[in-house]
Amino acid sequence: MTRVRVLAGTRKGAFVLTSDGSRATWDVSGPHFGGWEVYHLKGSPADPDRIYASQSSGWFGQLIQRSDDGGATWQPVGNDFSYATEPGTHLWYDGTPRPWEFKRIWHLEPSPDDPDVAYAGAEDAALFRTDDGGAAWTELTGLRTHSSGPGWQPGAGGMCLHTIIIDPAHPGRMFTAISAAGTFHSDDAGQTWRPVNRGLRSQGTLPEDEPEVGFCVHHVEMHPSRPDTLFMQKHWDVMRSDDAGQTWREISGDLPTDFGFPIAVHAHEPDTIYVVPITSDSLHFPPDGRLRVYRSRSGGGEWEPLTRGLPQENCYVNVLRDAMAVDSLQDCGIYFGTTGGQVYASADAGDNWEPIVRDLPAVLSVEVQTLP
Repeated sequence: MTRVRVLAGTRKGAFVLTSDGSRATWDVSGPHFGGWEVYHLKGSPADPDRIYASQSSGWFGQLIQRSDDGGATWQPVGNDFSYATEPGTHLWYDGTPRPWEFKRIWHLEPSPDDPDVAYAGAEDAALFRTDDGGAAWTELTGLRTHSSGPGWQPGAGGMCLHTIIIDPAHPGRMFTAISAAGTFHSDDAGQTWRPVNRGLRSQGTLPEDEPEVGFCVHHVEMHPSRPDTLFMQKHWDVMRSDDAGQTWREISGDLPTDFGFPIAVHAHEPDTIYVVPITSDSLHFPPDGRLRVYRSRSGGGEWEPLTRGLPQENCYVNVLRDAMAVDSLQDCGIYFGTTGGQVYASADAGDNWEPIVRDLPAVLSVEVQTLP
């Protein structure tokens, strides 16, 4: 029987939520690594029992954990992250140079066809790869040493490489996104990169009319059936590209606000997308205290609020960039976690919602595995 596994990373540990295909009741396992920040968990598409987790602490630093039994048990596998070249400098908010500094892993992306291969996106803005299940990690230097790199500046949350997309039909074809540098494209498994940001705007903070980099991208998603179409939530503006990022156009349309962090794509409808608007870049909560997911069935422009089962008064939570995901069941399930510790699920593509767990620590990430 089909099963669904939801992986939630929180401020104080990881939680594994499991259900059968009905998605009516859920078993909760955790906290794993209680008390540690778990920025991201991601299951391997090539092995349903393999899960990677990014665990970090201000006291003990960064650690990668791996489970080979679906999250029942874990083992630490690698903490040897270091820049492969001389760090050099990048620009800070005020334009002064600062040295590159490794701080944490924001995002893990396992290979679609090899459970021992995975990629890790770091702060400051480095991309790492493992070929041995996480025991050793090597920086793919072509990204951070790109000619534009010295001009990259951090976003408010740091200079984080938070998005890694692998084209499942062509695993050497990849996209990454960095706040606040922009989106980058590789056709050689991450060895070389080029910025793909034309059409993005920066609210007047960049001096050039068509700058190559410098954009505070929050999240990017791609539907595997249409690898040239990318959807982006950035620091103001929801954007779309139909030419693999060569050009972007705004699709914010009639959203109540176009500021937010996550964006997700329906598993079977590549033009159905979801965002969670928040009030502004200084007010990280839903407009009017009403938690609403917005869905567009036309690839952007026209949006409908999805509210049934979500709190519609006195709700002041946020939904972070990696805290929204979908399953691949026929009636596509949509899931998101909040900084208030709730994980909400919709088993009917967003029409109806319910909390599948409440009162967790603040949720940092949500990923979903659909299992046989």
